Amino acid sequence: QVQLVESGGGLVQAGGSLRLSCAASGRTFSTSAMGWFRQAPGKEREFVAAISRSGSSKMYADSVKGRSTITRDNAKNTMFLQMSSLNPEDTAVYYCAARNNVYSTTMSESGYYYWGQGTQVTVSS
Repeated sequence: QVQLVESGGGLVQAGGSLRLSCAASGRTFSTSAMGWFRQAPGKEREFVAAISRSGSSKMYADSVKGRSTITRDNAKNTMFLQMSSLNPEDTAVYYCAARNNVYSTTMSESGYYYWGQGTQVTVSS
């Protein structure tokens, strides 16, 4: 069993930066790829970024590519998403997700087995 807890969300002005964290419990963290998704009001949840078990492979949605960095610290069971140049379109609840003992990344929501409760990010113009 894996439990995921996001933190680091909040209110930020357009152009600002945030670093989201995802703390995981359970041994699956170090054996699984991880990802970030987000859901804006009235919209479906969408892929943001993903990182392989080792951290050597990363994927980004086009909407955040070039201004976001996903990393992980397997020794601390923690994953991060550093986001910069934020704009109001980034406003959403951000979710951390983990695959179930699968090393490789995927953009597909169905490929993730464990989910956190989410952290709100609000970008003001």
